[in-house]
Amino acid sequence: MAQNSSSFSPDLDWTQVRETSKLLNLSAGQVDDMLNRADASVDTLTDDFTSIVEHMRTIYNHLEMLEDTPIRNEALKCCMETSDKIQSSIVAFQFYDRLQQSLHHVTSNLKGLSSLVENPDRLYNPFEWHKFQMEIRERYTMESEKIMFDAILEGKSIEEAFTIKNFMKTQEPKDNDVELF
Repeated sequence: MAQNSSSFSPDLDWTQVRETSKLLNLSAGQVDDMLNRADASVDTLTDDFTSIVEHMRTIYNHLEMLEDTPIRNEALKCCMETSDKIQSSIVAFQFYDRLQQSLHHVTSNLKGLSSLVENPDRLYNPFEWHKFQMEIRERYTMESEKIMFDAILEGKSIEEAFTIKNFMKTQEPKDNDVELF
């Protein structure tokens, strides 16, 4: 009967914990669905960029074989500029990779939290909460995520945690502003 009890039709078995768990799972499912849809778009873009790079290389090679003229040189220059734009676009895809990784962490965390609050033996056990928190922290591969996580667990507000994370990022050495993960 527990499965039929809901906020729409509460009975004696209704609990806010079960309702919370449902909403956490809903949120995780929605993020997962959007990630799957976005992956299809990014796959299309990646294939298109690969094709464009191959075509640009072919055009450039053909132009190199032509007689040296101002038009040929202008076309070669356009090919180089286009190649540079493509390269910067590929770097921009790294942002999507980071976003996707972070959102996968979020969905995993939401599902784990749902599982934790659904189980009364775990819900009221501080050791289970600590274990879950450490599992979350271990999934993070970027230092900025760990800094934010630690600040929140220390009781900082979201704004304070972002301030700390941003300050720590300014103290790190810059390697083309790409955070490896």
